[in-house]
Amino acid sequence: MNVVNGGAHADNGLDVQEFMIVPIGARSFREAIRMGAEVFQTLREILKKRHLSTTVGDEGGFAPRLTDNQEGLQVLMQAIEESGYTPGEEVALALDVAASELLDGHGETYGFEGDTMSGADLVKLYESWLDEYPLVSIEDGLAEEDWSEWRKLTARLGRRVQLVGDDLFATNLRRLQCGLDEQVANAILVKLNQIGTLTETLRTIRLARDAGYGVIISHRSGETEDTFISDLAVGTGSGQIKAGSLSRGERTAKYNHLLRLEDQSHLNLAPWD
Repeated sequence: MNVVNGGAHADNGLDVQEFMIVPIGARSFREAIRMGAEVFQTLREILKKRHLSTTVGDEGGFAPRLTDNQEGLQVLMQAIEESGYTPGEEVALALDVAASELLDGHGETYGFEGDTMSGADLVKLYESWLDEYPLVSIEDGLAEEDWSEWRKLTARLGRRVQLVGDDLFATNLRRLQCGLDEQVANAILVKLNQIGTLTETLRTIRLARDAGYGVIISHRSGETEDTFISDLAVGTGSGQIKAGSLSRGERTAKYNHLLRLEDQSHLNLAPWD
């Protein structure tokens, strides 16, 4: 659940595009939604007390002007704790860095927190964050064509955290196969309208699952109230969905449909497996 927006999704100086919460301790999807909503509302109150913006962006998350990316992680930790949950046991953190947006014009270095960083520098930064925060997933930690650094990132951190390829794979069967061959990432973000057909989407999901990669069914930044991705997440047994925050109708529509599916099927749609 995307609760703080940055990067290209906000004008607040944060480099990381999405700061997310993951209700890993929930025993059902209904409980996961409740936990997420409580943390989201607690976060709103924390931001209000700091006199920071609580208006929401196009994915429903807040876009406060924080000092830096680490403060974004810290404020989420505070919201989890003040909601009565234990970080890392009941609610964890996830990031979408969208690093392709940070790459310089020569495709060699990244602009991050006012500094120039190499891919290796970013890997070290993520490792330090993993040591300090309960991060369970990092999406697009490096640029989509930075294959050599992706290999290093995967080799160094792949056993500690889910490394998700979104821009890297683009729901494309050929790019995913390249990733498997190069041994980069360990999960894929799947966007149905990114590749264009359900057939290609299902083939990509099958290839990823056969290789042991995690699969996350995802919304897009520009969305409608169509709820098919909820059906796709359940139907393919992906176990993970990315639908935005706990606000805006086009985001909550997906969560509401998952609640209905859980009631109708008597399934325990645990959000994290």
